[in-house]
Amino acid sequence: MFFKITRRPAYVILFFMTLTVPMVVHAEETINKQLKRGELVYQRFCSLCHGAKLEGQKDWRIRKPDGKLPAPPHDETGHTWHHADEVLFGITKKGMVPPYAPPDYKSDMPGWEGTLRDDDIWAVLAYIKSRWPDETRKIQADINDKALQRQGK
Repeated sequence: MFFKITRRPAYVILFFMTLTVPMVVHAEETINKQLKRGELVYQRFCSLCHGAKLEGQKDWRIRKPDGKLPAPPHDETGHTWHHADEVLFGITKKGMVPPYAPPDYKSDMPGWEGTLRDDDIWAVLAYIKSRWPDETRKIQADINDKALQRQGK
């Protein structure tokens, strides 16, 4: 009798493990594919201005003679992580236009709508975030959570 009681929970645990382990492996594969896709898209479309290593352009805080700012870094030395995901997505998709910038703001940042699919933009953002130190990711996640709460999501 004791053997049957202890065996049954073991079978139940093994059964649920066979259901969940493939999902975890699948989720990791999906994340890895998204990060690889994000890196490819970033290198092809973003690195020309923002740098192959996310380092941005020199003197990115100082306006050029045309009044535009150089491309900022997307690593932890820049300000990308100061913004919620939805804002980063919008800037990437639409460019530096309202509501992401003041009216008549001058920027070399194009909107990639029509060139990049939404899932490509999300993949690029995931790739950029994957390059940040843990503490930077944590701070940005908190910023993102607060933005979602303000929106009631």
